[in-house]
Amino acid sequence: MLTIHAKLVEAMITQALNDHPVEACGIIAGPAGSNWPLRLIPMRNAAQSDNLFRFDPQQQLQVWKEMSARCEEPVVIYHSHTSSQAYPRRSDVELATEPQAHYVIIPTQHLYQAEIRSFRIADQMVIEERVRIVQHYQPELELQMVA
Repeated sequence: MLTIHAKLVEAMITQALNDHPVEACGIIAGPAGSNWPLRLIPMRNAAQSDNLFRFDPQQQLQVWKEMSARCEEPVVIYHSHTSSQAYPRRSDVELATEPQAHYVIIPTQHLYQAEIRSFRIADQMVIEERVRIVQHYQPELELQMVA
């Protein structure tokens, strides 16, 4: 199950709607091994496509180095679907390289809006999981939004 702060969900949805019709993408980093999404990092979609996302390679390298230096990992990897439901496409499954991460999909087509879904993807297998949206984390956990 993915437990995620409402402010992070709101930020992902806002980015997805602002980037529409191009798929939005990004990560939410958290302390390594914690499963707590804390630091939202919007990423550039190098594909600039309405049905594919691909992190900008230079930005991804920089973000992953920064996470390593901060003892973080990608807890959530998210992107939007601009014309379909929130379910991983074949390309999403093929590009999923972080088996510990929650893969969140935000639909921006009005028919599917407000239906964010989360999946675990490992070894080409897709398993949907529950999403629990909370208003507060433990007091020692602090959210961060990266511009």
